[in-house]
Amino acid sequence: MAPSSHSAVMARLTLSAVGRATEAPGGWSRPEVHQALLVSGLSVLTQAVWLLRHDPDLV
Repeated sequence: MAPSSHSAVMARLTLSAVGRATEAPGGWSRPEVHQALLVSGLSVLTQAVWLLRHDPDLV
């Protein structure tokens, strides 16, 4: 699996988990939600960097 594909899957899974966790009242105050958002953001950043380095048409 290419690095960008792995990052995309991780980002989708993380955002899905965050969506479920924040449905409950007080969900945004849970530390796990904050950690999941950080992981998701890093996954998106990783995928963006990979795409920029491997697809010269994007630059």
